[in-house]
Amino acid sequence: MTGGVALIDWHGVARTYPGPPPVAALRPTDLRIERGDYVALTGRSGSGKSTVVNVLGLIDRPTAGTYRLDGRDTRAMTESARTTLRAERIGLVFQAFHLLPQRSAVDNVALGLLYQGVPTRRRLARARSALLRVGLGHRLAAPPDRLSGGERQRVAIARALVAEPDLLLCDEPTGNLDSLTAGTVLDLVEGLHGDGLTIVMITHDPAVAGRAARHMSIVDGRMGAE
Repeated sequence: MTGGVALIDWHGVARTYPGPPPVAALRPTDLRIERGDYVALTGRSGSGKSTVVNVLGLIDRPTAGTYRLDGRDTRAMTESARTTLRAERIGLVFQAFHLLPQRSAVDNVALGLLYQGVPTRRRLARARSALLRVGLGHRLAAPPDRLSGGERQRVAIARALVAEPDLLLCDEPTGNLDSLTAGTVLDLVEGLHGDGLTIVMITHDPAVAGRAARHMSIVDGRMGAE
């Protein structure tokens, strides 16, 4: 679908890290992702995938170009406004689960709402709902060391979902998982896409990328459709 306001709209977005010598990690790129898209981005190590994640996720600012998220010019925002927008609109899932070891699954998920000023009881209620959504209603009280790798990744996905984001940005979410567990996690992601969530999947694995509706690649900081 085209026309109207895209969820993600890049015009000439680039990211160069200062040197010496400067490193052009992302060359000027135009990118349009509509609501409900499921896009995979593949590339070798060092190709610029992590830079794309950081720019899409409002972690790094582009050094050139315009990035509009649902029509809002993110490059012109203050850092505080960008942080708030990221917390409200973008769910981030990484290869490393980034769970607090001494906290239960429900507490780890509730932390996803900590910076939105949601009262504690509502945070916990929404965290329970998010864990139920990813099939972990029976593991609410379990700490990470009592969870399998696949369960830990599902907790991380629940944490990304608890704020009800518009975009789920997944950076190598199956990289630490065996093939069977990875397939279960990808089934979950596909189910979320089926519910209407916009997905961007960063991966080096062609089999993972093949499950997405659209496929893009990045080579030496240059992105293109396949």
